[in-house]
Amino acid sequence: MKQVIVVNEALALPRGKLAAQVAHAAVDAFTEASVTLQKRWFAQGMPKIILKAESEQELLQLENLARKAGLPVALIRDAGHTVVEAGTLTCLGIGPASAEAIDAITGHLKLVK
Repeated sequence: MKQVIVVNEALALPRGKLAAQVAHAAVDAFTEASVTLQKRWFAQGMPKIILKAESEQELLQLENLARKAGLPVALIRDAGHTVVEAGTLTCLGIGPASAEAIDAITGHLKLVK
């Protein structure tokens, strides 16, 4: 079990803003998961991995694949109060779900550093 948050690195968000967007994606994706998945994920320590996508288009492609796979998904668009314009696609949350199911979609992506 794990959860993956994929960030739109093309935006080069300040790290504080990035952290807030990642938190939005983590919570939103969690609420999309079944109670069974939520409980299993909690029991395993709520593992999360933060990965990077190079563009908004890549996030949309990953979202499409994750939805087709039946995974909990949350696409985050910013409200536009600070750094980016309203509607800017910042992150994609996937899971909690099995690591294998998520890796089939995101296993090629690199970690955010």
